[in-house]
Amino acid sequence: MKQTRLGPEGPSVSDLCVGTSPLGGMPQVYGYDVAEERAIQTVVRTFESGITFLDTSNNYGAGESERRIGEVIRRAGGLPEGFTIATKADPAPGSKDFTGERVLQSFAESMERLGLDRVPVFHLHDPEHFDFDDLTAPGGAVDAMVELKRRGVVDRIGVAGGDLAVMRRYVDTGVFDILLNHNRFTLLDRSASPLIDHALEAGLVYVNAAPYASGMLAKPAAARPRYQYGEPSDEIVARTERLRALSERHGVPLTAVALQFSTRDPRVSSTLVGVSSPERVDELVANAEVEIPDALWDELSTLLA
Repeated sequence: MKQTRLGPEGPSVSDLCVGTSPLGGMPQVYGYDVAEERAIQTVVRTFESGITFLDTSNNYGAGESERRIGEVIRRAGGLPEGFTIATKADPAPGSKDFTGERVLQSFAESMERLGLDRVPVFHLHDPEHFDFDDLTAPGGAVDAMVELKRRGVVDRIGVAGGDLAVMRRYVDTGVFDILLNHNRFTLLDRSASPLIDHALEAGLVYVNAAPYASGMLAKPAAARPRYQYGEPSDEIVARTERLRALSERHGVPLTAVALQFSTRDPRVSSTLVGVSSPERVDELVANAEVEIPDALWDELSTLLA
């Protein structure tokens, strides 16, 4: 598994990161549930897979994702050597409170569920849902993120969200080490590309989440996959079928092409993919190892132009 570093002083991680929002049991988002034991076995498989980077959040399943991950850590007697867990600060469920005090409380809740006293990576999660001036005010959420890093309980702080314009504003605060953006750098949507360049120029590293566009590039059309957590348009369905036909002509799965579109980009430090079962972990590793002919990438460049 290829390793990368999250900045000059950041942890060394695999270029694949397992996302665990499905493991919290969130049928309202994904259209399916994940039972506790299946989630636990998925984390076990991740620890065995060669992947050394896992991402979760305080609010995935109202904390259930973290609790299940923590159960695996407890059963194993600790994290595997060299393994990095990232989690995220969130408001309390159903609350509009995202103050500095709430960030500190969110961190404490996460550590209790995970059974840890620190994490290498901690993100401010989905700040686009809150007023930028409130979160960046003195003593606010951003200051609390910086304080956790100052205390030494977090090595690198990041901002994680989907809105490109809002993410740029947080990059420009100059306090974050990592930008995590989802669904905006895929075979179907490359709108994050200028933001990636901007973040790297500002000294951040970039983690690309949801290269399958929340299912569109991973599931057959008959399964009625979602696109960016919603219903796909006819145009997106048609573009996906053209991409599928291209992959089939070259004898490789579209899932491998979609994943490696992200992993092969030198600007991307790690590519985050949500998984829902041990088999999905195996598929993720397999798709990263598929040999894709140069001719496909050449044709793809023309198709995406």
